[in-house]
Amino acid sequence: MASHRRLKQPGRARVTVLTATAAAAVALTSQAANAAPSEKPSKDEVKSKVDKLYEEAEKATEKFNGAKEKQQKLEKQVDRLQDKVARGQDDLNDMRSGLGSLASAQYRSGGIDPSLQLFLSSDPDSYLDKASALDQLSTKQAEALKKIQAKQRTLAQQRKEAFDKLADLATTREELGKKKREVQGKLGEAQRLLNSLSAKERAALKAKEDHASRAAERKASDAADAPKTEAPKGGVKGSSRTMAAYAAAQSKIGSPYVYGASGPSSFDCSGLTSWAYAQADVSIPRTSQAQANFGTRIASQSDLKVGDLVIFYGDLHHVGFYAGNGQVLHAPRTGAVVRYESINNMPFQFGVRI
Repeated sequence: MASHRRLKQPGRARVTVLTATAAAAVALTSQAANAAPSEKPSKDEVKSKVDKLYEEAEKATEKFNGAKEKQQKLEKQVDRLQDKVARGQDDLNDMRSGLGSLASAQYRSGGIDPSLQLFLSSDPDSYLDKASALDQLSTKQAEALKKIQAKQRTLAQQRKEAFDKLADLATTREELGKKKREVQGKLGEAQRLLNSLSAKERAALKAKEDHASRAAERKASDAADAPKTEAPKGGVKGSSRTMAAYAAAQSKIGSPYVYGASGPSSFDCSGLTSWAYAQADVSIPRTSQAQANFGTRIASQSDLKVGDLVIFYGDLHHVGFYAGNGQVLHAPRTGAVVRYESINNMPFQFGVRI
């Protein structure tokens, strides 16, 4: 018969430890329940962080634009080189075929030793004529060989150049992908911050921006309407083509900012300026950094004319049109539209007169 053993009762010390542990757990739970929630960032703090993220996104956007432009140029260069290689190979094949014909003719004409041919010939004069033709044939063959060798060298060089361009293209495409992910990451983080605000707070931020935009538009309009003699520092207009480009940009007021876009329905900062100048039949570079080095630099704001490009930030990652009276017309950032804004809202570097 199996024996039954009673379970051992826990000792007093063990009960004390368990009781103390349970009490501590209850205390921690109570503290967690009663702890004050972490302070939510204010509307202004969120705006400051979002503005910083937008600026970082725009820096990445201009690098993205540069990589995209480089990719497009490389693709065209690769296409041209591959066409050259294909045509060169066709030419080489034709040369080799021609050389084969020459060799066949030479074999048919000179298959017997020349001295024996002369001895056996019933018509020495006729033979000498043939020998002369054979010598000319050999000269042509040598020239053909030289041409083939030169063509082979050229073809090898073109193939290497095409290979190098393809490698460069692959690297550029990889860089383009990285910049795109960087921009999207910054914009996503900014959107999450904005979503943390209440609908009322978001509306207040938008109203403040709209008010500033309307005020800037009025100032730009005043500069455009003022006589030149009354506005030597802000209303003087640029050349006819510059003004045509500026007018094209004005026609896009209200169009949304989209990174990497260059019109006609959406733009980033350099996309707007390059598109606008294209409407005036003037080709300028795609990125703000390249545009900064394209025309004549204007160091002082007081020397700017309406339509001049205005470059901002130390790394030159933002560009717009000078609109007169201390205002710029530009595509500001994600979430905004093409609009007027005070030139003092961003760190001015210099102007550029195309």
